Parts: sequence; structure tokens; C-alpha cells
Amino acid sequence: MKKTIIFLILQIYSLSLVAQINTDRVLAIGRNALYFEDYVLSIQYFNQVIKSKPWLAEPYFYRAIAKVSLDDYKGAEEDCTLCLERNPFFVQAYYCRGIARQNQEKFEEAIADYNKGLEFKPEDRQMLVNKAIANIQRKDYEAAEKDFDRIMLLHPRYTMAYLSRGAMYLEKGDTVKALTDYNKSIKLDPYFPPAYGNRALVYYQKNDMQQALTDLNEAIRLDPRQGGYYINRGLVKYQLNDLRGAMADYDQVISMDRNNLIARFNRGLLRAQVRDNNRAIEDFDIVIRQEPDNYIAYYNRALLRAETGNYRGSIQDFDVVLKQYPNFIPGYYSRADAKKKMNDTKGAEKDYWTAFEIEQNAKKGNSSSNLASTGNATNQANSNQQNNSSKSEKSKEKEEKDTREQSDKNINKFNRLVVFDKEDERKSKYNNEIRGRVQDRNVRVDLEPQFVITYYEKIDPVKELVYYNKLIEDYNNRMVLQRKLRLTNQEAPLTEDLIGLHFASINEFSSRIEANNKDADAYFGRAMDFMLVQDFVEALEDFDQAIELNPSFTIAYFNRAVVRYKQLEYMLANQTESSDLASNEVSSMSLNLFTGKNAVSAQQNKTISPDLRDNNKKAYQHEMIAHDYDMVIKLNPDFVYAYFNRGNLRCAQRDYRAAVLDYNEAIKRDPEFAEAYFNRGLTRLYLGDIERGILDLSKAGELGIVNAYSIIKRMTSD
Repeated sequence: MKKTIIFLILQIYSLSLVAQINTDRVLAIGRNALYFEDYVLSIQYFNQVIKSKPWLAEPYFYRAIAKVSLDDYKGAEEDCTLCLERNPFFVQAYYCRGIARQNQEKFEEAIADYNKGLEFKPEDRQMLVNKAIANIQRKDYEAAEKDFDRIMLLHPRYTMAYLSRGAMYLEKGDTVKALTDYNKSIKLDPYFPPAYGNRALVYYQKNDMQQALTDLNEAIRLDPRQGGYYINRGLVKYQLNDLRGAMADYDQVISMDRNNLIARFNRGLLRAQVRDNNRAIEDFDIVIRQEPDNYIAYYNRALLRAETGNYRGSIQDFDVVLKQYPNFIPGYYSRADAKKKMNDTKGAEKDYWTAFEIEQNAKKGNSSSNLASTGNATNQANSNQQNNSSKSEKSKEKEEKDTREQSDKNINKFNRLVVFDKEDERKSKYNNEIRGRVQDRNVRVDLEPQFVITYYEKIDPVKELVYYNKLIEDYNNRMVLQRKLRLTNQEAPLTEDLIGLHFASINEFSSRIEANNKDADAYFGRAMDFMLVQDFVEALEDFDQAIELNPSFTIAYFNRAVVRYKQLEYMLANQTESSDLASNEVSSMSLNLFTGKNAVSAQQNKTISPDLRDNNKKAYQHEMIAHDYDMVIKLNPDFVYAYFNRGNLRCAQRDYRAAVLDYNEAIKRDPEFAEAYFNRGLTRLYLGDIERGILDLSKAGELGIVNAYSIIKRMTSD
């Protein structure tokens, strides 16, 4: 009956069924979902609370956070306003609304929100930086400089302040001051990739390609998952005539993101230059499939099709281009050649004469009237410039090296590499700040997270690892659940459709249990559903019942431990919650490592938070989690994920030597267990065992966890 009531609360928003304690619990479940980045699901829970008690401020605020994370800035702004109407002293709501307004380019209103928030918290560096960025965005550089002066006075070692001010100077065209700030940022934090990435742009603008290349190499070593660094390095290598190196960088971007259009287009151009025509066509095929109005890609494909003898396909592409750009002279000449090779002499002559007539009109100065009707005056002007016979060979060579922004549709720039739009590039420099997601990446290194048995996993384009276990496979073969179980440590958030599906599944399992309350699999199935909708209390009750009915239910013990740890992790995050929007900045799954050759052991580290075992309640929770993993290992000694998760638990307890022993057992049973090598490496580094820690990280990198190389770089730097 209790489960049915909860289901009705979530599905039909029945006010009459929501008591005080249920409202508090639904709000807590919503915050669980928010913490674990299930934003769509969290909104449904907050909707419930708002419908029941619309006078509460908190659910509007938390719903606003979820909407910001989903890029629904208008909705987030409205929710923050509703929150502040109910509680005008809710400081975080001013911060959240400022972010929402800033992303809508309501800079004046955003600044007003930050100012209001700063009245309550005058030294809040996040609001100060966001306010400075808002002033940059509205081109009030003088006000922004004053904001940065204040930040640096209050927080002289805050790296992001120098990075943001450097971006402002670069936007103003002051490369000297920009370089000074980036140098300062790197001096304060030599392990922060964006500092190197941004400084590389300064060197690129100064035409110092070797220094730009050096900085991009460093940025990639520190953050090998950031595709933008590879794209920029590819451009630098192209300018240095390293076509193969540039192509390798675009290959890397595409391996991480198959649909990256900049990398696809640029690789297509480079493949064409080295006469790899068929594969160049494949790249342009994908660009055109995703952007059917990319006429520059059509033109390049047309040229390549002609080169490979596909004249019919080539003419079809030329037709598309010339319909859009009816005064594009090279297009007519190229189509004429293709028609001639297909023995269409009449069509070829017509194209030749059309091109000749446009050229003559251009020389006579009559082209502007013709072009006005097509809206391509700019294109023709560029075409005239391109065809100016007095242009020197040196100028032509330089033009061939030029680039175009992604939004630049000038067909005369068909053979130029694509770069990010300046506006998008500018936004990306400030995006992390104004979304309120900045973390101290210098000293906090995250462990690979715990494994869970679930139905869905988040696909990692870099770490393409497959997890298999016979225990899970055997359970799936019994077909007692409608969905296939899988192991992962990268859980995927639920979509709106999946949320509804799992609420319905809860109801189905409830009916099945009502018909047979001795069905352990039904309790397990319903516990899985409750776990996925972040209702940990109900999930634990059902796992308990499944285990009571089947004391050898190994995977029920495993997931019960996982859910208990999730509860504990969320509780710890709430206890360390600061003024940041998200409360997940400090996690018990993180290690505070001193990097470099002066690294110290755990015993010397003075930044450790109080030992969790000092708190009896937390110690008891740890003991229960450990007991479940002990049972899994007793029932199935080869289930390596239990050792791994227990190792993570030991790290949370600050019992690092015991954690190493658990990772040892996992690796002993699975010598290819990448995550176990990674976490054992971090744990050994934390214990001061630098040599063996780096060896473990090297093995983890070899097995597919590329982040390991970034940490190795940190630990071996002077």
C-alpha cells in the first residue's frame, strides 16, 4: 500500500496524498537526483513538492538548478524569481538567476543579481568573477577591470581570475597584457589546461607557431579529452606545413566525437590535398548529411567526385552550389569541365559562356546590379579579389593558408580550414565560470567511481571498455526481468520516457509482489526501479526483502551496498555544501594530492577533512556497506567489482592501505582491470609510493583511461 501511494504521488500529482513527511521525502529524493545529474527526473520530484506546497522557496531553487543544467535559462530565471518572492534572503538564488540571465545575454539584470548576492556575501569569488565576465560581455571593460582588481585583492591566488582577465585582454586585442595574465595563471597553477590552451591562441595571433604548438601539446597532455585543443593544434600544424600531423589531430577529434563537423571538414580538405580523394569524399558526405545547407562542402565534394571520375555526381553537387551562388565563376568552369568529360558539349559551352559573361560584367563594374538580385554582393567582391591577376604569388600562398570561421558561408573560401567562430570561442572562454561549475582541479583528483548493476550506461567516446561477468550473464539468462542487467561505473541519467517507464514498472512489480510476496526477483526488480528514480530509501527496503527471501542473492547484496554508498556520498556532499550551485564540488571519491617532485604522503597532508570514523553514525554506515561487499565476495570470490568498490569505500574511510589490498585482489583476478590500476595508482601516490603509483597509472592509461597520463605529467613535473 505504501509503495502504491508513492507511485500515485509521482504519477498523478495528488495533493490529497502528500503529507508533511512525504513532501520532505520527495524533496530529498529530488535533491538525490539533482546531485547524481538526473536533471529531468529531479524536476519531476520538485514539481510534486511545488504542487503540494507552493509557498516553499527551496523546490523552486533546486528546480532552477536542474533547468540551468539543461540549458533552460528562461525557466531557471522564472524559478529563481519565484524562490526569491518567497524568501528574498536566499543568496544562492540570486547567484543562480544571475547565471540564467547572463546566458540569455541579460547582462544588466545579471549584474544586478550578483550585486545583490554580494551584499550578503561580499567576498564570494564566484559571483565576483561572473560579474566581471558579464561586464566583459556588455563591452564595459573598465568596469570589468575594477571587478578583477577586487577579486585579485581578495583572492590573489585565484587562477581563474587571471585566466578570465587574460581572455578579456585578448578580446580587446591587447596580446601583451593577455600574455602577462596567462603567464601568471600558469605560474599559479601549472596543471590547468585552459591556461595553456588560451595562451596558445595569443601566440597564434602573434604568428609564433612553435610556442603555440608547445602550449597546445601541454594542454593536451593535461586534458587529453578536450577536442578543441586538437582542432587548434591541427590548425597550428597546418600553418607549419605538417599536414600529416594536422590530420592525425583531426583523426583524434573524430575518434572522440564522430559528428564533429569542424574536424570532419578540415580532415576532408587535408585528405584532398594529399590525394586521398575517396576518404575525403567520405568526410564531406558526413558533413553534408548533418548540414544539408553546407554548400562549401558540396563544392569540395563536387571537385573530388570529378577527380575520381564520378562526373554525374559531381554535376549534381555543382548544380546545388550554383543554385545558391549563381555568380560563382569557378563553379561554372568546373561544371563545364565535368560536362565536357560526359560528352555534354552543349552544356559545357553554356557554362563556359555564362562564366565568361559574369567575368566581363565584373570587369566593367556592372556586377553589383546583377549580384544585388541574388544577395551575393559580398561573394562576388571576394571572387573579384580572388581573380585579380595582379595578386602576387606570395599573397596567393598566404590566402591558401587562411582560415574561415564556421559560420562564414563565403563560397570563395571553399579551400580554407574551418575554425571556431570568434563569438563561440569567446563564449567558451567564460562558459565554465558563468555556469558555476568551476572546481579546483589542481589538488583534487577523482577516483574512478564505483561500479553498479543497472540497465543503462553512459557511453564514453574515449574509454571504450566493456564489462562482463558470468554472474550477471547467468541472471540475465533466467529472463526474470524485462531488461538486461549490465555492469558500469558510468551511469546514464534517465530520459523523460524512461522515467515514466520505470514508474510504471514499479507499479507492475507491486502487483506481482501482491500476488506472491515470496518472489525475491520481484523485490529485486522493484528495487532496481527505485534505485534508478533515485528513491534510495524504498530501494534499500526492497533489496533487504530480496535478500531475506534469498540469502544467497549476490547481486542484491552488491547493489544494496552501492545504494547505501550513494546515500552516504550525498550526505557528505550536503555537509560540505558551499555557496556553489551544485553541492558536488567536494566528494568522498576524491583524493587531495600534492603534485610534483615535492609530493608528500598522506601523513603529511594537512588538508584532510576530519576522519569519517570519528562519527559513529557514518562509521556504522561504512560497516554495513563493507559487510555487503564481504557477503558478495564470500558468495562469489571472483566477482572483481566487489573488491574494487570495497577499495573505494576504504579510500572514503581514509584507510588507504586496506584499499590497496582490495585493488590488488581485483587485479589478481582480472589483470586487465583498468579502473583498479588507476585507483590503486592514485592511492599509492597518496601514500607517497610515487614510483609504483606512476607504474599503475601508466598501466591504466595503456588499458584505456587516458586521464592517467595527465596525472603522470603532474607527478613528474618539477
